[in-house]
Amino acid sequence: MIFLNFEYSFEMLSEKLKICVTADHKFGTDAFLLSDFAGIRRKDIAVDLGTGCGIVPLLWFRQAENAPKMVYAVDIQPKAIEQLKITLEKNGLDEAIIPVNADLKDLSAHIQPHSADVVTCNPPYKANNSGIISELDSEKIARHEIMCTIYDVCAAAARVLKFGGKLCLCQRPERLADVMQAMRENNIEPKYIRFVQQRPDTAPWLFLIEGKKGSKPYLKVDKPVIIEGENGFSNELMRIYGKV
Repeated sequence: MIFLNFEYSFEMLSEKLKICVTADHKFGTDAFLLSDFAGIRRKDIAVDLGTGCGIVPLLWFRQAENAPKMVYAVDIQPKAIEQLKITLEKNGLDEAIIPVNADLKDLSAHIQPHSADVVTCNPPYKANNSGIISELDSEKIARHEIMCTIYDVCAAAARVLKFGGKLCLCQRPERLADVMQAMRENNIEPKYIRFVQQRPDTAPWLFLIEGKKGSKPYLKVDKPVIIEGENGFSNELMRIYGKV
């Protein structure tokens, strides 16, 4: 049941799947990159922290035969959750994706501890009190560590992940040391990383990292994701967008 009234529209993610977007909760390329990077399997129970409009888990359902077993989509903002409910009702995914309106620092009443195979998060990129602060509360929460820090994200992931489960997130390169430290302090070992570059000759503007709960140290740095090819988007990005 929808309780809040607000203006929204739909964007198509595939021929059959559409997502509800608003000025407060929309999405960008980084959500597509993270959703693909997570490597979700059909048997997985997944948790998406700070889900916003739900773009990361929604992308896993573009092909129903490859979708995870269940997803908990968590956000502290009631409007984001109500917006996600509109999407789920529109697409008949009410039983596959569970909206959770809660603070990720206290999920015990909503998600069984040590039950998740995968946790994803597209966290706030900027530390609190850094950079230009948006006038919109929703953008403040999404972009700055006002409601949660990267440590909070990793601690929440550690509580819900099974032993050997993985945390996948994206972040700006200047926060790499913060992310790896927060992972290790919560018994999540950084295992795999890819940097994202606009072109082969430009510096990375994002990184994607996977950490495994309880794993031994060993970090693989893979080739970068390149956004632009010779004739527009790269072949890999076109695959991620579902265009090939």
